[in-house]
Amino acid sequence: MRANKFIGVKTTGIYCLPSCPARAPLPQNIVYFKTASQAEDNGFRPCKRCFPDFPYGKWVDEGASVLLMPPKEFDFSQCLKFLTRSQLEPCHVVENNSIYKLERFEGIPILLKIQRYKKYIYIDFLTPRPKKYIRAMIAKYVWNWFDLDTDLRPFYRMARDDPVLKNVTQDLYGLRILTISDLFEAVCWAIIGQQINLAFAYTLKKRFVESFGEKFTFDKKHYYLFPTPQVISRKTITDIKRLQFTGKKSEYIIELAQKMNNGELTKKRLLQHDGLESARKELMSLHGVGKWTADYVSLRCLKDPTAFPVADVGLQNAVKLQLGLSKKPTSEDINRYSAGWQNWQAYATFYLWASLVNGLLPESIF
Repeated sequence: MRANKFIGVKTTGIYCLPSCPARAPLPQNIVYFKTASQAEDNGFRPCKRCFPDFPYGKWVDEGASVLLMPPKEFDFSQCLKFLTRSQLEPCHVVENNSIYKLERFEGIPILLKIQRYKKYIYIDFLTPRPKKYIRAMIAKYVWNWFDLDTDLRPFYRMARDDPVLKNVTQDLYGLRILTISDLFEAVCWAIIGQQINLAFAYTLKKRFVESFGEKFTFDKKHYYLFPTPQVISRKTITDIKRLQFTGKKSEYIIELAQKMNNGELTKKRLLQHDGLESARKELMSLHGVGKWTADYVSLRCLKDPTAFPVADVGLQNAVKLQLGLSKKPTSEDINRYSAGWQNWQAYATFYLWASLVNGLLPESIF
């Protein structure tokens, strides 16, 4: 039996599962791949009939809605707590234990309602029902937003006896890293949050999104898409400073937008680096992006399990509280405490950030 799980068709540039219901290609037109990402790195796009990049087994298509089947180590309510850490968040709304989020798929803005239903994550479409292949894209997007591919069992085993993590992992069991899939949004948010508190960061984000993002109205309520690089690349420093951004942050965000708009910087290329450390170095070559910002983007957007912003004030405060220290630990202290966190630094950081949500003076943007 072949170890390769995916079939690329050279004549169409599409890759499929072996079980695809489409007509079988000629043998001379077939190339095999071990992973979906390997196929896509070679220029193949996923089939719209068998969904090889997000196969059935993780989701159920009900036509008018989609059901996701998350792993046991997932708690929707813990994720909601994190998503509601500020009432000023402009890119999603949480009401009655449901998340309302506007996203664009294949150029079409679609308003999603996401909630827990028994053991499933239930996704309803509040805009006209999208085509089946777009429903598959939506299922994959929400799955990745909640980072449901990560097996948390080794993390919990490691944390069980760790002095810093043992209590937070029990209290927040089932929490997932809430990713930011769009690179432009992730870097912008990190830049916005530099050297200011959480409340003011959200104030600036709300002004930025409502001034330059696309708006959709449903049931007399407004929902927004994060502004695109195309839009921001045409703005002036004065346009953004008017929102109470500093001149430097305005400059950094416009330059970032221009680089992404002309293809100089892409998420795909960052993920193709020979190791995520080199991706961080490319991020740090951008004006306004230092080590903290690069680590933050690596954690929230690039899904680097080793991303570890040790100088983050919120992280330091969380460790101080967990260990009952009299003063904030230094970066060197954090590195010492985290000696056993190999390949789980990102999750440890996220859990410690989340431990601050309930009124413990969060000082980073997390």
